[in-house]
Amino acid sequence: MGRLKIRRSTDFDRTAISAIYLNAFGPEQGREIVELVNGLFSDGTAKPLLSLVAETDKQIVGHILFTQARLQPKYQDISVRILAPLAVAKDFQGQAIGRSLVVEGLKRLTEAGVDLVFVLGHPDYYPKFGFRPAGVLGFEAPYPIPTEHANAWMVKELRAGVIGNVQGKIECAGVLDKPKHWQE
Repeated sequence: MGRLKIRRSTDFDRTAISAIYLNAFGPEQGREIVELVNGLFSDGTAKPLLSLVAETDKQIVGHILFTQARLQPKYQDISVRILAPLAVAKDFQGQAIGRSLVVEGLKRLTEAGVDLVFVLGHPDYYPKFGFRPAGVLGFEAPYPIPTEHANAWMVKELRAGVIGNVQGKIECAGVLDKPKHWQE
């Protein structure tokens, strides 16, 4: 593998991004995720979004997407994003590419003044980046998370002092606001 470069995606990357999700998740689940990603790219309620690709030897091998969310009740002036989805092509997994995408994304969101980032993901993977179970901290997912998967709904504080001072229900982008996207 050549030198890894993390950069913002462009419209020209869309086909390669779709191919990564199909490769990483297989034809059935991959198609559903491609549909979700393409929907989020065109969903006004998902903006501002942060879409990053990992590139090596001029080949896109990974992608991560962070979309706008809101904390309800609306009076809470907190900047929120949801990390969904993240994928690395199968031949490039296990090389810390996903880690590089998450770290760079969180760095850019911190610089942009985002307060909280949420993810519904693997409870053994995301805590490495400082994500903690969100439900016990007073943050409700857009749809109920089954008790056995409660630890998969996580939050990372990007601005110190936010967690513990606010709580509420997360309202996500319209395309993501479907029960099927919240079943672990």
